[in-house]
Amino acid sequence: MATERLNSILSHLTPTKSGLAAITQKNPDDVVITLAIRTPLAKGFKGGFKDTQLDYLIYSLLKKVIQKSNIDPQMVEDICLGNVNDAKAAYTIRAAALAAGFPNTAAASCVNRFCSSGLKATQDIANQISLGNIECGVAIGAEMMSAAADRIPQPFHEEILKNQEAADCMQPMGQTSENVGKDFDISREAQDRFAAESYQRAERAQKAGWFDDEIVPITTTVKDPKSGEEKKVTLTKDEGPRWGTTYESLSKIRPAFPDYGERSTGGNSSQVTDGAAAVLLMKRSTALKMNQPILAKYVGATVTGLAPRIMGIGPSLAIPKLLGKYNLALDDIDIIELNEAFASMAVYCVNTLGIDASKMNVRGGAIALGHPLGATGTRQICTGLSECRRQKKKILLTSMCIGTGQGMAGLFVNEVL
Repeated sequence: MATERLNSILSHLTPTKSGLAAITQKNPDDVVITLAIRTPLAKGFKGGFKDTQLDYLIYSLLKKVIQKSNIDPQMVEDICLGNVNDAKAAYTIRAAALAAGFPNTAAASCVNRFCSSGLKATQDIANQISLGNIECGVAIGAEMMSAAADRIPQPFHEEILKNQEAADCMQPMGQTSENVGKDFDISREAQDRFAAESYQRAERAQKAGWFDDEIVPITTTVKDPKSGEEKKVTLTKDEGPRWGTTYESLSKIRPAFPDYGERSTGGNSSQVTDGAAAVLLMKRSTALKMNQPILAKYVGATVTGLAPRIMGIGPSLAIPKLLGKYNLALDDIDIIELNEAFASMAVYCVNTLGIDASKMNVRGGAIALGHPLGATGTRQICTGLSECRRQKKKILLTSMCIGTGQGMAGLFVNEVL
């Protein structure tokens, strides 16, 4: 501890490091991740979580956080939930946390920045730790897409709709995907080939057991739709990957949004999914004092905005912005988790940024695994850090597009080599 404190003081006296040297430096005040776990991802409306309520899923995962970390729950000062569709999410996270075993001194809140909500929750907790407001907190993302839709029920006020970009915020996500495909000439073939690779990578990862150290089993109840009979089941693996998926099989699927175009399909778009993921964060000095294993260092995250009608290309703007803040190049990144909301935006981002495909979504992405909106930002952290450990790589970058025209990106340093 004394050595780390001395190194921290000396780092302020010596010339500032930049780039990789700066972000890989270890200081007592660093924000670190000591646990990153997630539920299996289940198919929306027909999968293992179709009859599970959001509160129970969050409660179950928070119980696993306490069990897996062996942390004294009294040490946790705040819990932040990323969720998009549940209007009662602020009530839900507080009640679920109390029932899971956290004391009433552990506060709770929820955030909603659409598909980046899980990363936003992580940033919220990390920023509080960094500023000294709290020592330890939990970020969790969770979504039950079986329970709700994310469409706006009625138009905005007529004064707002006079602004075209404001009106564009109401475009369905499928329409924005077709806009990207048409505006930037991302062909149906390119999208189907990308999707096939996502499925094949997820299949390979699942067969090899690569997901095992990030997934915790969840026991819940499923109701038979015909008989109404309820039975207990324990979910242990993702339901989204369809083994044997090929470009040829995907190319036969009909367009999903024919009113807007013919390039996006149910096969090359993210799946409707239920699931949750959580990360435990604290100061490095706190982790050492509590004998918590340090998995990774949280470096930072940033967000940007863009035209709502092409919201999918958000990562192509957020990633360079984040890298610029830390004087990094894309070549400095070892593993990239880029959310595959649609193949159209994923292909665009890969081509525009020049991403090395072998580094990105090594275990497949949302097309194969699913995209539970509020959970994706934390799910990417769990999956990305697990892949970093497997490959013994250091630098992880996560990113996603965001409805209404935004993009977000996060940066992490794996410390389990």
